Amino acid sequence: MTHTHRATADHGALDDGPRGFRERAGRYALLPLRVFLGVTFIYAGIDKLTDSAFMSATGAGSIGEMMNAVRDSSAVPALVDLALKNPEGFGYAIALGELAVGIGTLIGLFARLAALGGALISLSLWLTVSWQTDPYYYGNDLAYLMAWLPLVLAGASLFSLDALIAARRRTP
Repeated sequence: MTHTHRATADHGALDDGPRGFRERAGRYALLPLRVFLGVTFIYAGIDKLTDSAFMSATGAGSIGEMMNAVRDSSAVPALVDLALKNPEGFGYAIALGELAVGIGTLIGLFARLAALGGALISLSLWLTVSWQTDPYYYGNDLAYLMAWLPLVLAGASLFSLDALIAARRRTP
């Protein structure tokens, strides 16, 4: 005999059986991924913005040096050439983009758009910086790209400003 608890207006659908657990787990499945990617991208953006060596056109550890180093081994050298026109500007664009994507993802504001931004950043880094990684699965940018895709598709339905805004629009 299985015990189920009927849904109420105040509590939503609850089912003490395996099916109910799977449904609840399914609703929360993307939350750890969202938190991880949000925190990671916020950290990456802050790390770049606070690293004066990175935000330079030349010198050890600079964005300019890194772009020059990967130029001939990237899948799309034209992207690297574009970055090399203004390495500091590109560095700031990446850092601020990572920060915006991370915050949007973590708080769930424009979550699909933030995830798309994260996917595009990861794609551009995979095609340039980590393209030469052999075997390919050692490069983390491809894994980040794949991690962003479920959030592009699903958005942030729980614990998000998007959900709060949607709920307020539904209530008269």
